[in-house]
Amino acid sequence: MTQTPTSHTPAQGQARAHFTVPASHPMVAVLGPGDALLRVIEKAFPKADIHVRDNQVSAIGEAAEVRLIQRLFDEMMLVLRTGQPMTEDAVERSIAMLRASENGNGPQETPAEVLTQNILSSRGRTIRPKTLNQKRYVDAIDKHTIVFGIGPAGTGKTYLAMAKAVQALQSKQVSRIILTRPAVEAGERLGFLPGTLFDKIDPYLRPLYDALHDMLDPDSIPRLMANGTIEVAPLAYMRGRAQPRFTKVLTPDGWRPIGDLQVGDLVVGSNGEPTPVLGVYPQGEKDIYRVTAQDGSWTLCCGEHLWTVRTASDKRRDKPWRVLETKEMIGSLRAAHARRYELPLLTAPVAFPAREVPMDPYALGLLLGDGCITGNITPSFSTADPELVSALEAALPGVVLRHKGRYDYFLNRVPMPGDPGSGVANPVTTMLRSMDLLGTRSSSKLVPDDYLYNTAEVRLAVLQGLLDTDGGPVTQRDRTCRVQFTTASILLRDDVIALVQSLGGVAYTRRRAAEGRKPGRVNGREVRFNRDAHIIDIRLPEGIEPFRLSRKRDAYHAAGGGGRPMRFIDSIEPAGREEAVCIQVAAEDSLYVTQDYLLTHNTLNDAFVVLDEAQNTSPEQMKMFLTRLGFDSKIVITGDVTQVDLPGSTKSGLRQVQSILEGIPDIHFSRLTSEDVVRHKLVGRIVDAYEKYDDSQADREPRPARNGTQRK
Repeated sequence: MTQTPTSHTPAQGQARAHFTVPASHPMVAVLGPGDALLRVIEKAFPKADIHVRDNQVSAIGEAAEVRLIQRLFDEMMLVLRTGQPMTEDAVERSIAMLRASENGNGPQETPAEVLTQNILSSRGRTIRPKTLNQKRYVDAIDKHTIVFGIGPAGTGKTYLAMAKAVQALQSKQVSRIILTRPAVEAGERLGFLPGTLFDKIDPYLRPLYDALHDMLDPDSIPRLMANGTIEVAPLAYMRGRAQPRFTKVLTPDGWRPIGDLQVGDLVVGSNGEPTPVLGVYPQGEKDIYRVTAQDGSWTLCCGEHLWTVRTASDKRRDKPWRVLETKEMIGSLRAAHARRYELPLLTAPVAFPAREVPMDPYALGLLLGDGCITGNITPSFSTADPELVSALEAALPGVVLRHKGRYDYFLNRVPMPGDPGSGVANPVTTMLRSMDLLGTRSSSKLVPDDYLYNTAEVRLAVLQGLLDTDGGPVTQRDRTCRVQFTTASILLRDDVIALVQSLGGVAYTRRRAAEGRKPGRVNGREVRFNRDAHIIDIRLPEGIEPFRLSRKRDAYHAAGGGGRPMRFIDSIEPAGREEAVCIQVAAEDSLYVTQDYLLTHNTLNDAFVVLDEAQNTSPEQMKMFLTRLGFDSKIVITGDVTQVDLPGSTKSGLRQVQSILEGIPDIHFSRLTSEDVVRHKLVGRIVDAYEKYDDSQADREPRPARNGTQRK
């Protein structure tokens, strides 16, 4: 729109502007139905005369007023060119923005920039900010990881946040949306309301459901909620992702109960490296489930605990891993008789700190496999492979293997010059005694902790010694090669499984009963089996060499190696009620190692999380919620600090958090006012009236005198 000078000269001190509305825009779009928009403009500029004739608009009045009117019509035309209609509210807000700009404390954004910023289009309508503060709020959500939207009811805090969440989901910036709010109003009365727990809580979540139906196809919402893409839950459920206090979690020093962990303690992440604990949150008593994988590994957790999983379809389509709650997977663990959910494995061996050990780890593995270390005789070793004899002798300085007969060898001390002869302890015996292994038999052998929780090189060497003796490759036609190990010791069975799992592999175990088993033959005589045999089938990751013995190593590689180790969820079953706790870790993927080297977590990654009615959170709840933030996630927290419904003297977490987090990078506080109310105009006036009343009451409150008494 251009200003066209005229031949008429305004009175002294006055200015005149003339506007021509392009023929492409009907005058009704500019002036409004029944000249409603024109009346709004005339009311806002009472000191100016505005005249309309055909498609010509002219204004005469004070220079400042005329200048604002000119700018207003220019902005209106910019909006109309986008196809968006102007409304009375939009005109009023445009005038307010222009006046603020003229006063020198206004925004850099123009009314057209504010009113034409589209967030989301759905079902024939477009969601966009309607005020300057709303636009700045929306822009802050784009620029910051955590945004607080604080202001009175009706300012669009939650609605705009949900629109941004849906936009982020549709553009694949996040993989899930989580909408939550505290159900404080129900308080202790929840138990007296009729219906199920969800029936009782549903009224407090209804505004979130209603907003979803405005923004998405209603038919798609049940599907998105069923597969976990959208979760709507009370705040209490957000903190319910927990495990029983006695559940074991792996730390650099070994296993510890999760209930004993404190902030700052180190646990082991999915990459095998230590990661600090950022938060520990007691959960009280909860329903617990036993999650069991097909390899027999298992752990305990609550129904809301989070698992990173993927399906065969996800893998085939190269989709990322998804995050599901325990209860979401119940009833859908099979797909065409195959296990549906694959669990992630360690991406690298666990990096335990180095420990000093008395014996070479490979030598220990050989002796645990084919050694006689009962202590009744000199330690001995039995093998038909001369290669192992040489390797064991090389790994034990000061020891020589003396051939006893057939496949048996004594481990004798090498005499040194000046030795007194008799009475000098055998070094192997000394080392075994220091590890409490001397006197163990085939059914009681084990791997000492100093080897189980040592560097990956030490653990692998022990495993290689065991597999070179009592293990071997098992080849099948048209299949990759697996590794098998057999022992009569339950303790050694569990230790071998732990070694394999700590290296990123999987191990399946089964028992072969001694009773009824056909006797074997040794030197022509029958030998009965007195103990059950425990057979372990092993698959190790690529790059982890299971054998040092040449013939076994060659057979393993000739069969194509061990293939990719995989672990699937086999069952989820109720396991009673227990006191539970949840932790948050600093690992990039939020995963930590729990019992049987299973990987799990309870932090929200790759999610857009909206917390509504945040003024009704306690300080503890607010801290819990904020520390749930995962990687590639965004959090928007909305609330009105003038409408706190918390019981008694409980402080509002939203009020407190402003003084704690204000000024921290990547956290933004957007404050909206009554001028940003986009409901009925009366709502804004009500808000202003209450603020005025509260201010007057605060001024009337008696102030304490210097002597501590009240002034009246």
